[in-house]
Amino acid sequence: MDARPPRPGPVRWVLYAYGRGLPERFRPWVLHDLTTRTWQLRQLVRAVVQVVPVAVLVVLLVPGPLWVRAAAVLGGVLIGMIYAGAYVYEATEHRALKAGYPRGTVQAVRDAAHAEERAAAAKRYAAQYRGGQEPGSPV
Repeated sequence: MDARPPRPGPVRWVLYAYGRGLPERFRPWVLHDLTTRTWQLRQLVRAVVQVVPVAVLVVLLVPGPLWVRAAAVLGGVLIGMIYAGAYVYEATEHRALKAGYPRGTVQAVRDAAHAEERAAAAKRYAAQYRGGQEPGSPV
């Protein structure tokens, strides 16, 4: 059984979602958060948490017909999610840097976690499309 690093409480997590750094004791959790199997979903959830308060304020405070406000919020949320998805790698790298990890650590951990899968996929590819010749070997 693997020991999971200590998690931040709800208030600290929301502040973390908005970009605030966490205390040193949560450093292992940050790396886990950015490299676990569900890291992309976690990043998407953080992006939604950032957008929801603005969306609620627009719907409640901006004058005009409700359907116009709702359409504006929906469009804004969709654009925000597109940007969040487009910059997911950069955002996680930045979070790791803020936690004190050197540049490239997040990708190195992800690569190491899936090295066997990639090697097996490369072997299957070579068998199917290169007549069994290993990738990178001379033709």
